[in-house]
Amino acid sequence: MHTDARTLENGSLIEGDLCIVGAGAAGITLAREWINGGRRVLLLEGGGFDYDPRMQELYRGESVGLPYFPLQAARLHYFGGTTGHWAGFCSTLDPQDFEVREWVPYSGWPITRADLDLYYRRAAPILQLGYDEWTAAEWQRRDPALVPFALDPGAAWTKMWQFSPPARFGTLYRDAIVGARGVHLYTHANVVEILANEGTTAVDSLRVRTLEGKEHRVRAARYVLACSTIQNARLLLASNSRAVAGLGNGHDLVGRFFMEHLEMPSGNLATLGNKPPSTQMYAFVFGRTKARGEIALSAAAQREHRVLNSTVALAAAPLAEQGRSTFEWATPDVVDKMRVDPVVPEDVAASAAVPRTFHLLTRQEQAPNPASRVTLSNERDALGMPRARLDWRLTELDRRSFRGFYEALGRELGRTGIGRLQMRDWVMEPPTAPWPKSLGGGWHHMGTTRMHPDPQRGVVDANCQVHGIANLYVAGAAVYPTAGCVNPTLTLVALTLRLSDYLKAR
Repeated sequence: MHTDARTLENGSLIEGDLCIVGAGAAGITLAREWINGGRRVLLLEGGGFDYDPRMQELYRGESVGLPYFPLQAARLHYFGGTTGHWAGFCSTLDPQDFEVREWVPYSGWPITRADLDLYYRRAAPILQLGYDEWTAAEWQRRDPALVPFALDPGAAWTKMWQFSPPARFGTLYRDAIVGARGVHLYTHANVVEILANEGTTAVDSLRVRTLEGKEHRVRAARYVLACSTIQNARLLLASNSRAVAGLGNGHDLVGRFFMEHLEMPSGNLATLGNKPPSTQMYAFVFGRTKARGEIALSAAAQREHRVLNSTVALAAAPLAEQGRSTFEWATPDVVDKMRVDPVVPEDVAASAAVPRTFHLLTRQEQAPNPASRVTLSNERDALGMPRARLDWRLTELDRRSFRGFYEALGRELGRTGIGRLQMRDWVMEPPTAPWPKSLGGGWHHMGTTRMHPDPQRGVVDANCQVHGIANLYVAGAAVYPTAGCVNPTLTLVALTLRLSDYLKAR
């Protein structure tokens, strides 16, 4: 069922068993799980079914830390959410991403990779992925032309991505949601405050406003915030009529640990030999490629070099972009920049073949950092809510990990005779140096309501329930304690399915 909240009589009371705030990937995934659940589920979406500049403007905010994308452009504010413009990149987190890594402060999840395996399988068809298969060997079995580099698995490996068409949730699942008896979708229903009981031990109701000035009240037995990493934190912080610092924020953790993936051009690779290794496994054509490999360091190598998790994608470089017509790795200036001394097999060293050249794009996790955070601005939006204020900050570990990653990878690529790796100048600078102008991210927002069993170290517990509030949960990448090096959508859908099972069991 569907109701436009603008058509309701002012002051209406909306009641249900489960209320989901936000109709993006997490919210729609959760609602679909309850279509035949025998409960009255409320799905509240602030926007409508189409892009509206007035709705999008509500996401405008301040950015006071490192340079970042405009906040109003980083998330879409209508049914389907940011799946309306995502690129469809999907991969799983690695087992070590869930572990406590002593060189990564604040690392460790209260769940393991094994806890998500079932949910990754269930998430794959939701995202229109053809297979729940994530090994290079399995993809090579399907297509023998996909040959991974012959790397020592103790040093480096080929990590696989699959590509959703991409799945546009607003188009794919609109009819199912609107036609469901058990799910009642309200559009143009912007939640502006979560109202807690007197002891702030449970949510009593939600205040909902429309841009036309109407206000409604929503009541349910349980509530799930699924309105994006920044907006979840913003709503909790702004819900301060009973808890001065905001709901769930008794230990000043809501909004902290904002994370993004660092996606930056970091070097070049020249493949070597009379017959260079096949790179088809690593090729990508948007809209056509079903799966592709990226190169990562093993968990053991990450521990040895005390670096963050990263992958590198290969992009074929036209000759005009090489700086030299052949990018011959043995020229003195290039060798000097490599800073590595791998063993060169004799047949490679003697070869007169022109190596193929690739640009290297790194996707690296951001180290959890409590100083990287979302707070509230002094400015208010058209609904009267304080706007978000993002202070994105990085650490020396973030910077140092780029160089450590490429030094280790360069040695392995050279040892195997695959090729020679050239680091960009900024990668070789000290970790205290300013970030280069090429600093960039993946539009991937994570953290701000991190998961931890201890309420003094996290906002939600292992089941995504806000500590100390009996009927309030958070869905989406906001709960990630660490970011891993993969795009967050697949994992957030898997976590949402896990949350749904937990709520059903209760």
